[in-house]
Amino acid sequence: MIGFTLSCIPALANNPLRPRPSERQQNQISGTITDGRAPLPGVTIAIKNRVNYAVLSDFDGKYTLLAKANDTLVVSYIGYKTAIIPINYRKNIHIQLQEDITSLQEVRVNAGYYSVKEKERTGSIARITAKDIEKQPVSNVLASMQGRMAGVSIVQDAGTAGGGFTIRIRGQNSLRSDANEPLYIINGVPYSSESIGFSETSTATLGATSPLNSINPSDIESIEVLKDADATAIYGSRGANGVVLITTKKGKEGQTTFTVNASSGVGKVTRFLDLMHTQEYLAMRGQAFANDGIAVYPEAAYDINGTWNKNHYTDWQKELIGGTAEISALQGSVSGGSAQTQYLLSATYRKETTVMPGDFQYNKGSAHFSMNHAASDGKFKTQFSASYTTQKNDQPAADLTYAARSLAPNAPALYTENAELNWENGTWNNPLANLNQKFTSRTYDLFSNAVLTYSIVKNLELKSNFGYTDTKNNEKRTIPSTIYNPSYGMTSSSSSLYTNNTARRSWLIEPQLNYNLHRNKHKIEALVGATAQSTTTERLHVIGYGFSSNALISDLASASLRLVFTSDENIYKYQAFYARINYNYDKRYIFNATGRRDGSSRFGVGKQFATFGALGAAWLFSNENFLIDNRIMSYGKLRGSYGVTGSDQIGDYQFHDTYVSSGNTYQGLIGLQPSRLFNPNFGWESNRKLEVAIDAGFFHDRIFLTAAWFRNRSGNQLVGIPLPGTTGFNVLNANLNATVQNSGTEFTLQTANFQTVNFKWNTAINITANQNKLLSFPDLQSSPYSNSYKIGQPLSIQKVYHFIRLNPQTGVYEFDDVNGDGTIAAPEDKETIANLSPKYFGGLQNTFNYKNFQFDLLFQFVKQQGFRYLPGPGGGMTNQLQAVSNSWQQTGDSSSQQKLTTGLNYDIISAYYNFTESDGAITDASYLRLKNISLSYDVPQPPSSKINCRLSLQGQNLLTITPYDGDPEFKFAGYLPPLKMYTASVQLTF
Repeated sequence: MIGFTLSCIPALANNPLRPRPSERQQNQISGTITDGRAPLPGVTIAIKNRVNYAVLSDFDGKYTLLAKANDTLVVSYIGYKTAIIPINYRKNIHIQLQEDITSLQEVRVNAGYYSVKEKERTGSIARITAKDIEKQPVSNVLASMQGRMAGVSIVQDAGTAGGGFTIRIRGQNSLRSDANEPLYIINGVPYSSESIGFSETSTATLGATSPLNSINPSDIESIEVLKDADATAIYGSRGANGVVLITTKKGKEGQTTFTVNASSGVGKVTRFLDLMHTQEYLAMRGQAFANDGIAVYPEAAYDINGTWNKNHYTDWQKELIGGTAEISALQGSVSGGSAQTQYLLSATYRKETTVMPGDFQYNKGSAHFSMNHAASDGKFKTQFSASYTTQKNDQPAADLTYAARSLAPNAPALYTENAELNWENGTWNNPLANLNQKFTSRTYDLFSNAVLTYSIVKNLELKSNFGYTDTKNNEKRTIPSTIYNPSYGMTSSSSSLYTNNTARRSWLIEPQLNYNLHRNKHKIEALVGATAQSTTTERLHVIGYGFSSNALISDLASASLRLVFTSDENIYKYQAFYARINYNYDKRYIFNATGRRDGSSRFGVGKQFATFGALGAAWLFSNENFLIDNRIMSYGKLRGSYGVTGSDQIGDYQFHDTYVSSGNTYQGLIGLQPSRLFNPNFGWESNRKLEVAIDAGFFHDRIFLTAAWFRNRSGNQLVGIPLPGTTGFNVLNANLNATVQNSGTEFTLQTANFQTVNFKWNTAINITANQNKLLSFPDLQSSPYSNSYKIGQPLSIQKVYHFIRLNPQTGVYEFDDVNGDGTIAAPEDKETIANLSPKYFGGLQNTFNYKNFQFDLLFQFVKQQGFRYLPGPGGGMTNQLQAVSNSWQQTGDSSSQQKLTTGLNYDIISAYYNFTESDGAITDASYLRLKNISLSYDVPQPPSSKINCRLSLQGQNLLTITPYDGDPEFKFAGYLPPLKMYTASVQLTF
């Protein structure tokens, strides 16, 4: 369509032109549009205040239209500033458009200690902005990044409010699962992502409480993810797993502006399992008893012996996790300032409930302040920002998801006629009793930073960055005796309380010197700086047992027995010197070198310091003479980088011989006991990164492609080496000469499909294919890790049995007896490799603008495998998937489901559990998900109005296409999956 339009020229007017035409008369206006070097095809020329009339310039940049003598032309083209040109009685108007500094090539990208134009960067950096974030009804910053960045895999840990996310940037580098987190930098200040929770209190979610929930997405201006060595090496030991740079919003010059945004929405579980109804379930149970040769149902078989109503049916998924979570948020801000001073003050409050029964809430409130000031001569500048967040999370300590999927469909009602919990004469454990155990969390987070900049002389600048963070988290988990069946006779003396009090404080000082020189074709940028940082973490985990009354269960002092699980203070000190030099010759050849000398308190004498660095280069071949006037390729850059980054993610004091309180009394005193062995050779992990990439723009960047190949090799792995029990220790922390490789390709494509005055359509797609591989592991076969890893295979593999078939004669699963000893047993017969890493993943986004409407669609896709939902052997007192109804029943049957049993047939039970650990249990868990949808409308206002109103509808996780039973993103059967959410909002700006 565009090509056809460009090839046509508007028809000429029949009336001849007069020397001074009337202002009412339509006249022929023509001309050529260029960028100063070459004609611009496809430029939109419209007439101001005239609706539904516009033309496009042809392939030679020429245009012709009809207009009045006093009309005004509006000329627009992607990547160029819109030109407003009065006709002023002219008939030939030649127009030269100016490049827009906000065009794709000219956007300045945050690279941490410096910023760089998109077209001049030599490193790999992915970016999203506030425009992307504000379209999503999410409370965690990582949720806003899902599906939008190549090379960045993000998985939601659970659907419970306040839950966390798992992020991997270009794969898993470390053998230790807890050592693959990226470095987070907020406004230049490191922000620790280490958990502030305790496994015994944070049972409401899959993982312990994450501090990242304290980052308010609505306060964020942009997020950059640094991926390759050129981008990350300047962060040295902390950049091995990538760097996430978060820049918060700042005030802008102009009159004072007030913005108020109110939203309300609901959340529901994305997918329910297709489970048996009552009659199907009872038929399964009856067949299982028949297979076991039992004619009279046992007394404890309440579901089938008549104790429970055989005609009763409850959809437990809808009953226990099928509720509606309510979401509401309110945000307000005021900003403005002069050319010298700008300010921003904002506040946000968000409230979420749960889909489970009960009054459970997650409340988060935050305040953000930013101020920038520059002296009148521009030599001195200062920036200050501070954020304070408080979270109050009250959730059930037990997740009801497993009960919702496993309860018999004819189980009794939840409540009696008197609205009390129904225990049905002690014949079942009422799942709602688990809601009596509660999880409460109170988190307080202060983040602040200041940047002082002084221009010493021309091109030489001194800058100092100061930061301070203070995070406190207080958690309680109460387990009262009322969670148990009254028939057990439990009292408050068996109640328990788990508490966690964690405090983390850190400060940062970073002086930096910047130098810039630009002469003729030569441009040099250099910086040197130093870092001093200290982080102190205090933890107190206490468990209390036995209370005189459940009314006192929240009072630790009322417990008859108190046990201190953890009581410690960890101090992490870090210092570094870093440098960068960038050379740009004639805007064609760019060389970038970064280096860092790091020192960490996490290593012993002689191992505390290490040096990291990288080299990057780029060739802007589109600026060469043979392409400079090319009408097809508007931009082309070939870039590459190689360097070494490191990691000290091992925890504090791991090299040292440490002692902890024994907790035992001897002669009235509590002594110490050793907890860790000394290892003076404990050193840094290193990650060697290599990348080659090409960036290409076509038709004035209306088509923009980035393709990259990367290879990361992480060695000198920090792991715990198992020790014999006779030593008194389980492991010795040491470096292992094992190497992990991540290699793959990334593609990003952005297109401006259609662009007129009233309608625009843009598309962005990214796709990543990453292969993780263990390259080397000395003496792997003789090590305790031999059953977990295999040379040449990903770290995420699982060694499983090989499933052969379901024997049609016996109805029992059969497996490959690898060692031929006649018995299926681990580890000898677990030799089949199951690769559960994603084969590829990505996202597809379309944005449509029509007049005052904007419509966005984001699809996320993942190609992967996963273990299917297997709740237990078919025939037991556990509900099953509908497919189990087609189980094997007699000799010769062809079925995928083995013979049913109530649990008495050992061969069937053993075969079932072998099946759960075999490749037969692995299925396609790929999915295509409508991750986000957003529709907004700017309400038209009269010219005299100073109020702008925007109405929005947003959705998250709305549609999932997958062959997988359950939610394919979150494959843990016992936890609440991610929710689909719908919200409506109104925003007023005045």
